[in-house]
Amino acid sequence: MNQEKRLFHTATDAEIKAGKVTDVYFQRTMEILAARGVDREVAAEVRAKSLPRNWPWAVLAGVEEVARLFEGMRGVTVWTLEEGTLFSAYDPVMLVEGPYTAFGLYETAFLGFLCQATGVATAAARARVAAGDRIVLSFGARRMHPAIAPMIERAAYIGGCNGVSSIAAAELVGVEATGTMPHALVLVMGDTVEAVKAFHEVVAPSVKRIALIDTFHDEKFEAVRVAEALGTALFGVRLDTPSSRRGDFLRILQEVRWELDLRGYYNVRLFVSGGIDEETILRLNPVADGYGVGTAISNAPTVDFAFDIVEIEGEPMAKRGKMSGGKQLWRCPDCGASQVRHWPAHERASEPSERVRCTCGAWMEPRLKPLVQDGVIVRELPTPQAIQQYVLKQLEGRELE
Repeated sequence: MNQEKRLFHTATDAEIKAGKVTDVYFQRTMEILAARGVDREVAAEVRAKSLPRNWPWAVLAGVEEVARLFEGMRGVTVWTLEEGTLFSAYDPVMLVEGPYTAFGLYETAFLGFLCQATGVATAAARARVAAGDRIVLSFGARRMHPAIAPMIERAAYIGGCNGVSSIAAAELVGVEATGTMPHALVLVMGDTVEAVKAFHEVVAPSVKRIALIDTFHDEKFEAVRVAEALGTALFGVRLDTPSSRRGDFLRILQEVRWELDLRGYYNVRLFVSGGIDEETILRLNPVADGYGVGTAISNAPTVDFAFDIVEIEGEPMAKRGKMSGGKQLWRCPDCGASQVRHWPAHERASEPSERVRCTCGAWMEPRLKPLVQDGVIVRELPTPQAIQQYVLKQLEGRELE
């Protein structure tokens, strides 16, 4: 890597595809196998033996990047759950098969794709469950390295966020970037109302007018001032970390709601940001209409997926502590129950021939489907909007545990 020409400390697409972000022991393994003329057809699976914070489920994300990584690798087949699928600890989420030397160098990269994106998507999904039908926006781009902001906010979006704030991320997702106004605008303009008026006069009418009201004065009085200045054009007001200055966030929101309603501004919505997480959301739901969630989503704990060889030359074989043999995840379409069953190499050339009946009486469905075959992507990669709808459908009726 030519560090003299590198402006930012990030890997390029070409470097990732070339295997340069791998852990060095994989590179040395390739050198040893090449020197000894050794290679084996193997099958290796991706699964997590536990989920962070005792989450009972997680949302699989990063699958599209995995597909792009394996694209062009001759002899390699990848089976995976659909991106956005909810899974539990010990569920196999991916199975890779082919000559070990064709893909072994890339373990570091594809685990990185899956581990971080899955954590972010899951944190977003939990915020969505906590918020119910209230608005949830991803505001966490500034907390992470800017080079990965698009990945983070895409994962947040497919996990259930209504919008993302980063321009590049919005372009990737295919939506308009969402945001209100920063304290900097109010400070430079010198007054909250003047800043709101300027925003109203300059910014496109399609952008909702949401005023930031905690820069200079008490939030309830600033809320009344901007409501009087903009009238029906005001969509909402945003409060950002007021609890850091004087007490109870919920009580402050109640005061603002009271003062606005007292003057007839019933339709002005209340949005909150700054240190918001799923516990805060649950507490503020009685008053808040929407949330800007930052670090709790963008800095979500990674899901510690492991990648383990489970077959060599078609025969079950795994290191101690792991269950050998390829595995298929079966799930009931009626009750949602899952079963993990042995999936022999000779059966993977086609759809599973066996049928599995759930304890509820319904027939279960195999969930690991081909993503890449002989280096060719064979599954249509869905849009972020389609993945989000798939996630939201699975979240229906769920509560936080």
